[in-house]
Formats: sequence, C-alpha cells, structure tokens
Amino acid sequence: MVMSNMNTNEEKLALKLPNLSYDLIVIGGGAAGMMAAGRAAERGKHVLLLEKNNYLGEKLKITGGGRCNVTNAEEDEHTLLRHYGEAKQFLHSPFSQFGVKDTFSFFESRGLPLVVQAGKRAFPHTEKAVDVFRILKSYLDKGNVEIRTNSAVTSIVRKEGHIEKVVTKDAEFIASTYILATGGKSHPETGSTGDGFFWLKELGHEVHEPTPTIVPLRTKDAWIKALAGVSVEFMKITFFVNGKKKLSLKGKILFTHFGLSGPLILNTAGKVADLLHEGAVTARIDIFPDMDLGALNKKVVDTFDTNKNKLLKNVFRHIAPAGTGSAILALLETINPDKKVHSVTKEERKQMVDLLKALPVHITGLMGFDKAVVADGGIALSEVHAKTMQSRLFDNLYVTGDLLHINRPSGGYSLQLCWTTGYVAGSNV
Repeated sequence: MVMSNMNTNEEKLALKLPNLSYDLIVIGGGAAGMMAAGRAAERGKHVLLLEKNNYLGEKLKITGGGRCNVTNAEEDEHTLLRHYGEAKQFLHSPFSQFGVKDTFSFFESRGLPLVVQAGKRAFPHTEKAVDVFRILKSYLDKGNVEIRTNSAVTSIVRKEGHIEKVVTKDAEFIASTYILATGGKSHPETGSTGDGFFWLKELGHEVHEPTPTIVPLRTKDAWIKALAGVSVEFMKITFFVNGKKKLSLKGKILFTHFGLSGPLILNTAGKVADLLHEGAVTARIDIFPDMDLGALNKKVVDTFDTNKNKLLKNVFRHIAPAGTGSAILALLETINPDKKVHSVTKEERKQMVDLLKALPVHITGLMGFDKAVVADGGIALSEVHAKTMQSRLFDNLYVTGDLLHINRPSGGYSLQLCWTTGYVAGSNV
C-alpha cells in the first residue's frame, strides 16, 4: 500500500490543480446539456459534464407531468418554426442539422418509440419521462462522458475573448471548449435557477430578463373573441387535459379578442401552462356556479313564462350575464334566435341550460409564453452563431437550450429546441 504523506493543505491544493485533459466541458446536465455532451463524445471528444444537482435530468424527469412531451410532430419545417416567433430565421440552420425527424430517429433507433397525440405532441410510447432520461444517460455512457454531479460552477475565468477555466467549490477545470446548458428559471426546484443568465451577463453578453407567466390564456373559440371587453363577475372555470378534469376555480373572468384574462386567469396561468405539457387542454365555464341544473332550469322557465310572446334572442339576454347573450345563444346553431319564446321546446330549453353550465373553451397556450414560470429570456440571438451555437464574444463558448432568448408555445417545442441546439453545439465544438 502506498501511503500519502500530503498534509491537509497539500490535499486541498491538489484538488485545485486544473485538469488539462478535456476537449469539452458542458455546464448543466439537463436535456440540452446531455444531448450536447453525448454528441461531442460520439465524435471522439473527451467530455466532462458538470451538474449542480445530485442527479442529472431532474427537470426532464418531471416534464409533461412525468410523461415528457419530447417534440412536436409538425412535418413542415416552415410551419414548425413559425411557432418560435421572431427566432424563426435564426433557427433555420440549426433545425436543418437536427430537426423533428432527427429527434424521432434518435430515440426510436435507441429502442424508445414515440407516439403522436393531440396537437401533434409526441410522447415516448411508455409515457414515462424517465425512459427519455435513460436513453440520454446511455448516450453519455457509450461516449464515456465523465460526469460530476453536485458540482455547481462558482466562477468562469476568461481572458481576451477566450474562456480559460471554470471553478467549482472543489476544483478547477480546463478544456479547449465550453458549452453552457444550465436552462432558464422554470421549475427552480429542479435546479433551474437562472445560473446561466448570470454567467452570460458576467461575460459581457446581452441577456434579456426572463418573464413570469402571469399572463392571459390564448383560445381559439370564436364566441369568446366576440365577447372581447365583456367580463363576468362570478363564474367557475374547470380545466381538462385530454378530457380528464384537472383544476376548477371560481372568480371573475374577462373575455378578450385573443382569449381569457382577468386576475383569476392571470394567477392561474402557470398551472395551466403545466397542464399544456400533459396534453390537449380544454375548459368549461359555468356562469351560474351557485345553481344546479334544476335551479337554473326553473329560472329559465320562469323567465320564459313571463315573456312568452317575445323573441328568444331578446329574452335570453335577461338570462345570460350582461353583454353575453347573443354570443352564447349563437353556439346553439340548431335554435333560431328569432323564434318566439312560446315556440321553444323542452329539449331546446335543456340545451340552453346545459350550455350555460358548461360553455366550451379550447386553450391553445399562454400569450407569448411557453411553460410555467418562465418562457423567454436569455442571450440575445445576435450574439450567437446560428450554425454552431458559438458565442460571438468568446471563441470557445457555446450556448444552448433555454439560455437562448427564444419564445415558443407549449406542445413539444421547448424540448425540441434543447435537442436541436444541444446536438448542433456538440457537433461543432
């Protein structure tokens, strides 16, 4: 046995000695970081992956309610990229290198078939996010990527447009190139606390501040847009994912030309954003939440009895909340609003009552946001080379995933951005 004769101070000094053997250091072990590290290792690079958590892929394992919406199966690239807003032009090159079809091929060739569900959302056939993680972990293992968890970076040392080393609480590490893949600020409980934004600012990059998801909901329902500017003081809205009830709330709602707003909606947007990752989200609005079907039917009958010879459209306005009558009645396409009330059948009255207790809403997303807590924010795209993800300020730094200032909706677009930018960075270091 060889005994060490170093004292404690010497041991600490040894730990601080830089390791000169890495071709690449990836900071962040989430979706983009794992993809980038795996791809670089696949090319024969000696890669170190630093992760501040105890385990890799903590956010990935819970995404989509644990089901993991891997990508969006939109086959037309131009249509797909429109969902990334102003970043569309920037993303043409990265997506030409690794797009949706490549994502399908990546996972399916490694034994994890994907299935396409509502809204073209693609999930692993097992509907388990942990299976997606396992594929990526295997990718790292095959490339002999060195992984150091519980290794938060405390500083990045640079000189004249070049990153020289990174420092953790235990050691200093040197590599030829570096990739930042620390993610944004969504789900901070998983370690996404905006570290990358801080490092990019420290390095002199322009960084757009992230925006919280206190935002209105976007819908595709014409009847809601017809009520733009109208509010209902007290109602109940119930949200469903793929037809399954998930969340109910009572309060005031404001209809807008793009969807739903008002304090209740604004403060619920984060929860709805999470639901959007699980599947197709619909809602039902009950504008008489304190009355059951029987009581509401009696209210309608009593109103009709005292207005038998009037037109239905004029009487219905006295039943529905102010300003909503015409738009709601228009949903009942088989009922003529110009007929006299005495001609309304029992079945037609039942349709009206049922509708007032369950107005249909189809949620398509949050206004200008992707997912709960944060959607945009990050490095200005003008400071990143689109073909490589290389920083324009530092010749050996690459930036990926949620650190890029790119807005996108829910439905698989965010993870696809991680796969794409991670792969491109890993291919070009």
